[in-house]
Amino acid sequence: MKGTELLETYPKAAQVVKQWFLEQMLEGLKDDNLPEDFKKYVREQGIDNDKVGKLIDLSPRGLYDVFDSHKIYIGTVVDELNGFWWTINDKKSTVGYQHRKNCDNAVIQEVFKLLNDKL
Repeated sequence: MKGTELLETYPKAAQVVKQWFLEQMLEGLKDDNLPEDFKKYVREQGIDNDKVGKLIDLSPRGLYDVFDSHKIYIGTVVDELNGFWWTINDKKSTVGYQHRKNCDNAVIQEVFKLLNDKL
C-alpha cells in the first residue's frame, strides 16, 4: 500500500503523522536567515496527503519516532536464511522479506492500522 493510500485508509493515524511532519518542517523554519513572510506562507500552506505520502514512500523508517511517541515500537530482525522480519511490540511478522525496504513498507502498513485503532 502506498503512502497516500495509508493516509486515506487510516484518517486518525494520518492526522498524527501529518502533524508530526508539519512540526518537523516548522522546526526547520527557525532559521533567522529566512524572511518572516516566507515562514508565514509555509505555515499557512500546511502539508497535504500527496506530499506526506511521497515522504512515506521514500523513507518509511522516518516515521519510527512518530510511532514510538505512541508506544508502538518497531524493530527489524535479520537472519541469513529468511531475510528481514519486523516486530511491533510483542508481535512478529509471519514472513521474512528479502530486502529491508520491503520489510519497512510492510511494517508501516501494520502500525498505521494499530495507531488508527488506538486513537
